Amino acid sequence: MVTAIVLINTERGAVNDVADELAGLEGVSEVHSVAGRVDLVAILRVPKNEDLAELVTGRIRHIKGITDSETLIGFRVHSSHDLENMFSIGMG
Repeated sequence: MVTAIVLINTERGAVNDVADELAGLEGVSEVHSVAGRVDLVAILRVPKNEDLAELVTGRIRHIKGITDSETLIGFRVHSSHDLENMFSIGMG
């Protein structure tokens, strides 16, 4: 499982529309509107790096209303929750 965090800025007034479109994409597990230097944070979870590349460059990059983004690739989860098993159900 590959996890990435995408920090996103949007055009004024486009936060909700961009968030809704992001949330509808396969591989996007969460979208948070946040306060701070970015407007949205999207959590991506996909089976392999090729899927991540397609999702970020092939799908997210083309969403109308996004003005800037930064993708952070996760190396290891430091959590008391077993996220790998939670998100691997049905993925083979």
